[in-house]
Amino acid sequence: MLDQSELLRYNRQLIIPDFGEEGQGKLKDSRAVIVGVGGLGCASATYLAAAGVGHITIVDFDTVELTDLNRQILYGEEDIGKKKVIVAKRKLSRLNSKVEITPVLAKITEENALSLIDGAQVVVDGLDNSATRLVVNSACVKQKIAYIYGGVSRLRGMVTTIIPGQTPCLACLRPEGAGGLGVLGVTPAIIASLQALEAIKLLIGRSPALAGKLLLFNGDDMKFQLLEIRRNESCPVCSPTSS
Repeated sequence: MLDQSELLRYNRQLIIPDFGEEGQGKLKDSRAVIVGVGGLGCASATYLAAAGVGHITIVDFDTVELTDLNRQILYGEEDIGKKKVIVAKRKLSRLNSKVEITPVLAKITEENALSLIDGAQVVVDGLDNSATRLVVNSACVKQKIAYIYGGVSRLRGMVTTIIPGQTPCLACLRPEGAGGLGVLGVTPAIIASLQALEAIKLLIGRSPALAGKLLLFNGDDMKFQLLEIRRNESCPVCSPTSS
């Protein structure tokens, strides 16, 4: 299942109890979709590729700008004006040539969301607006695909893992946008690392710790808070009566 170069590359993971070659093999056979390759998506894509997730689809329609470079770690000054997914594929393939990276240059809409995530075991949120997140959330619920939400603002962030049919969905939480408040570059890296960890656990068959829970991070005082969240029984997306 794993060749000699993979056994060497992933050695530090293989020696983790309850991970081993079986877990690495599951990662190799898995498919993840990262929607948005900005501050969150750059970091989560980097760690999922480094960990050996076999197929990663990255979806974004935007180009690299100078203002992205404080937090979007896959890009450099030489990439300004280039399409993010094209640059990200090149950088991720250099990091791990064993991983298949599929770049999709597209803006996510209600019309294409289902097809963009089709076949994935997990969708990782790298978006920057609530409206598109809710579109992806709805598609994940319909396809019964796990969705790992992450949001950041200033020095703060939050993460939850949505398992359709088991946990509240994002529409239950009704996340509010925080545009214009800025973000310190390391904040999305912290949140995206937690998202990647949840995704990896999910893909190897371990229970994600944030299913049905919302983890809040405050970088001002370096505190984490874990909240229980409940499904909205009248949610138009995931309630038993929703169509």
